[in-house]
Amino acid sequence: MTSASLARPGTVAAPAGTAPRVFRSIGTVTGAATVHGVHGAAGRTRWKCFAGRRQLDSASEAVEWASVPPGGLSGEHRHTRTEEIYLVLRGHGEFLFNGAAHRVGPGSLALTAPGNVHGLRNTGEADLDWWVIETLSPGTRAVLSSTGHTHPGVPPMGDVVIHDLFKERTVSTDGVFSGPLRRVEVVELDAGQRTVLGSPDAELAVFVHSGEGRATSGADAAELVADTCLTLGAGTSTTVGATAPLRLLIVTLAVPERAEEVA
Repeated sequence: MTSASLARPGTVAAPAGTAPRVFRSIGTVTGAATVHGVHGAAGRTRWKCFAGRRQLDSASEAVEWASVPPGGLSGEHRHTRTEEIYLVLRGHGEFLFNGAAHRVGPGSLALTAPGNVHGLRNTGEADLDWWVIETLSPGTRAVLSSTGHTHPGVPPMGDVVIHDLFKERTVSTDGVFSGPLRRVEVVELDAGQRTVLGSPDAELAVFVHSGEGRATSGADAAELVADTCLTLGAGTSTTVGATAPLRLLIVTLAVPERAEEVA
């Protein structure tokens, strides 16, 4: 059995030679980089990229984690080509959207579509940590894939969209996003419970918000602890068992090519 321990720094490369690969990427926030002046803001941000285009089959840019200290700011910037979620993991602050501030805390899920300006400020007394997933808009994907020769342009600013994921449990992005990021959900397991994760036509990005467990798929396995992130390939199946109460945050990233094959 192949097992990847996640109590060490870095992102572990997924095992090669499988088709399709189950664990596309596995990593923890340990060893996160310290970046200064993110999006033009003064101060520092801790940042970790778990997966980028090379690890993902969906039209996704990156799966990341970020953290700013009390009083810190992730600067306001406009999205013109991508759709992005901020999911607050810990801490309290203000989500800045098109010039207005909105209070956020653990479980706050903010959706930013192209044309809008966003940022995040820590107004609490502890670090503000959040999960970031950025995906290409259909227009951008068409240009990059050479199926479209001109970008359709940047939409006008829209209304703020913030959900309480821990209360709602499942959030659909319909009506806000038109790219691969379709759904965000919470799965909670008591110690000893198991669940099976997988989709025939979508990758899954999974973040361990709290608890401990183990993910297995065939001969491959990974130990799960808080602040672990893994991405699961489309058309694969992974069993997750909890050894302590476990909270998983799961994002569905549609893979059009897989959807066509399944159909």
